[in-house]
Amino acid sequence: MKKHNIKNSLNLYKKAEKIIPGKTQLISRRSSQFAHGINPIYAKESKGAYFIDVDDNKYLDWMNAVSAIILGHSNDYVDNAVKKQIDKGSIHTVNSSLEIELAELLINEIPSAEMVRYTKGGGDSCTLAVRIARGTTGRDKILFSGYHGWHDWYQAANYLVNPEDGEFPFAGIEPIGVPKVLKGTAMPFIYGDIENLKELIKIHGDEVAAIMLEPMRSEFPESGYLEEVKRLAKENGSLLIFDEVSCGWRMSVGGAQKKLGVTPDITAFAKAMSNGYPMGAVVGSKEAMGPADRMFVSSSYWSDNIGLAASYATIEYLLSNNSEKWFEDYGIELKNKITDVMSASSVDVEITGIPSSPIIQFNNN
Repeated sequence: MKKHNIKNSLNLYKKAEKIIPGKTQLISRRSSQFAHGINPIYAKESKGAYFIDVDDNKYLDWMNAVSAIILGHSNDYVDNAVKKQIDKGSIHTVNSSLEIELAELLINEIPSAEMVRYTKGGGDSCTLAVRIARGTTGRDKILFSGYHGWHDWYQAANYLVNPEDGEFPFAGIEPIGVPKVLKGTAMPFIYGDIENLKELIKIHGDEVAAIMLEPMRSEFPESGYLEEVKRLAKENGSLLIFDEVSCGWRMSVGGAQKKLGVTPDITAFAKAMSNGYPMGAVVGSKEAMGPADRMFVSSSYWSDNIGLAASYATIEYLLSNNSEKWFEDYGIELKNKITDVMSASSVDVEITGIPSSPIIQFNNN
């Protein structure tokens, strides 16, 4: 395989080390997450399924901006909607009717959505969902499974340990800067282990504001698992929150919940809902979301017109092109073709995951 020259990428990374704490804005973009010295680190343009790095190498993009891209980079339909909106104003002093138009679209498609609030990213959405759950229930503690962002409420769990592997959420990442007083306000449970969740509910009981989890990633949950989690939450007077920041839109515009048939009280969305433009949303029932009317949740850019226009156009495009069936059909075809190619080679590769989110696992040492 040809080794690309990445001299410019490496030089830029050295500069970043001196002026940007952590080198990048997203941990998943750190060069240490890949094969430092070989992988590209900086891109200068992207289109469709490809990006070009600062050394003029062209790559097929398997990561799609950590799942934020669902229609391909620089999709013309979405970009044209954004360009049209820019000429009308990226943000107004007063509100935009796009807020209502997008909310109506989300409510029409997402089973859990009766009311909507906006954010600018996944961490924002998860934090807002937790704030609303705490405010609505009058309780403080959160039981969760999975990754839910960088904010204090979640990173406080690093003062504990993940019951599954003893680390949380990333090995080597410490809760530096997170108030120690938050220890014990957010506690992880093991996905799929209903007894582990029951034990935590038994211990913390009516202090639990919400049970929060990613309903799925690349594999379907065991039959009845999410239904039991929902039952336990309701029985305990807690709200059920789905974090669909990563899985939302991949199987259905209505989210994984639409496909799985389990409706939470509140859902956090972001990433693919706007094909790369900063946007997020928290949706939920009127009972769960209504009290947010009295909570201070406010930000100038949460409803900027660019994110609203991009999200509306992305959803519109997905719906008009029967994306749910397309992802399913193409995903099956892709998995089969990769399996055929690898079966004829000496490389031990396993293809798992649902068709719209396959996982390619290299098993060779």
